[in-house]
Amino acid sequence: MRVANQATLQELAERIDQADAVVIGGGSGLSSAAGYDHYHWSPALSEALAPFREQYGFTSPLAGFYHCFSNYGEQWGYYSQYMRFLWEAPTGQPYLDLQALVADKPAFVLTTNVDQQFFRVFPQKQICAFQGDFSYCQCSQPCRDNIWENRELVKELTGCLAGVRLPEEAVPRCPDCGRVLVPWVRDDTFLEGTFWQDSLHRYHSFLRHWIMDQSDKKVLLLELGVGEMTPSIIKLPFWELTAKNENVFYACLNREASHSPEHLRGRSLYLQGDLAETLAALRQARSIAANIK
Repeated sequence: MRVANQATLQELAERIDQADAVVIGGGSGLSSAAGYDHYHWSPALSEALAPFREQYGFTSPLAGFYHCFSNYGEQWGYYSQYMRFLWEAPTGQPYLDLQALVADKPAFVLTTNVDQQFFRVFPQKQICAFQGDFSYCQCSQPCRDNIWENRELVKELTGCLAGVRLPEEAVPRCPDCGRVLVPWVRDDTFLEGTFWQDSLHRYHSFLRHWIMDQSDKKVLLLELGVGEMTPSIIKLPFWELTAKNENVFYACLNREASHSPEHLRGRSLYLQGDLAETLAALRQARSIAANIK
């Protein structure tokens, strides 16, 4: 952590300590800091998906997910290997540090990440995966309001791979209508069904409980690694919540240079730097402060 950021880092550690509740907004930069960059080829994913990258020339792991394959066998060959990697990848240290950082606080996570990492460190009931998650499949129709966990499925499928392809008979299909299954990740067939609606309801209930029903409580909105691709999901709502509620404080952590909104001056901060390094330093700062107490 650069010395110039030390005062801001210490302020954030104190804000976390003083908060009655924390709302985490997690974006792709957090997974990138953990070594799992889905928008560029990081070493871990590049190695796991090397045959597919060589075969198709994908510019990133997610480019492969949205690729228009020639047939379902090729499509699910890629899906199965990608999802198996996500199931077996170690939990990233930034996620572990984040969980430890807020372990003594009521917390809720709103995330656009789809790589399971948040589910490793927070209970499912405390997470709204707004864009879905690769750990589930849905019918591509979808013909019904249902998603399925796919851990055992992808293990079985990767055992059937012939190079980068699955035999057509191995392609997983909906048990109800027979259409091909797809990962439960945002695209034009994404199922905003009961599972998704319930998680969004829990998120709104958390906000209502800590901000609307108890306006005297101090709530920290902690935005981590959120880019400019979908600002309407995390960033803009966080700004609005802060602007409208005097006991809400907004903190933005990101690798890229940015700033807090001018209209939130005095009730927000921006901390630039590597998220892995920043979260580790914050965890240490809170630990030291706790020992002094």
